Amino acid sequence: MLDYNNPNFVLMVEGLTVSFDGFKAVNDLSFYVEPNECRVIIGPNGAGKTTVLDLICGRTKATAGAVAFKGHDLLKMREDQIVHAGVGRKFQTPSVYEDLSVFANLELSYPKGHGVFGALFFRRDQAVRERIEEIAEMIFLKDHLAQKAAFLSHGQKQWLEIGMLLIQDPELLMLDEPVAGMSVAERKKTAELLNRIIADRSVIVIEHDMGFVEDIATRVTVLHQGKVLSEGSMDRVQNDPKVIEVYLGH
Repeated sequence: MLDYNNPNFVLMVEGLTVSFDGFKAVNDLSFYVEPNECRVIIGPNGAGKTTVLDLICGRTKATAGAVAFKGHDLLKMREDQIVHAGVGRKFQTPSVYEDLSVFANLELSYPKGHGVFGALFFRRDQAVRERIEEIAEMIFLKDHLAQKAAFLSHGQKQWLEIGMLLIQDPELLMLDEPVAGMSVAERKKTAELLNRIIADRSVIVIEHDMGFVEDIATRVTVLHQGKVLSEGSMDRVQNDPKVIEVYLGH
């Protein structure tokens, strides 16, 4: 029986399964994420990586299994409830308000504005400004606060969206291919950002860039056909004959 309040883990996934017309996209998957851990999920296309994030954040309903987060049974919760419980999710394509400034994007994401009454009585006080500036500095955009998001580079938009999640202060951050389309310099800065983020929270990352994975991963899970093929340090999974055969050979 899963202990939903186990203090050793931020997230516990046990026996997670989802079937689409008889095809098991995720098949009896189990893994456990510790506090301040950066868990990277890798695997060939079609391995079920993004589906795992969809199941954790409530976007897709599981066929079987359990997902526990800080005492919450996530499989019984709606997407918005999961967000308010402290799980933030970033999708592959950056989703920012392009017509608004960087400052306004971050301000809109500030949690005090949630709900009808929160939005009606929200005031831009000094604490809000300081928090926005703090996050902007962390995501390398402090000098771009007045700039429209539309004029940011692709990498800067990715950082802004990460900032929009960070300002909500989630305990678990899930990022789907955060460095796709980034320059080498932007990838290095993103690794620096993620290594700073895990000082205060846990992160799950889906990624194909092995150099980036080496820079950020506390632990790596390799998926194949919806199941765990291998798990451990980057060095361990890179040298696992099963991984070399199935994944790195691709």
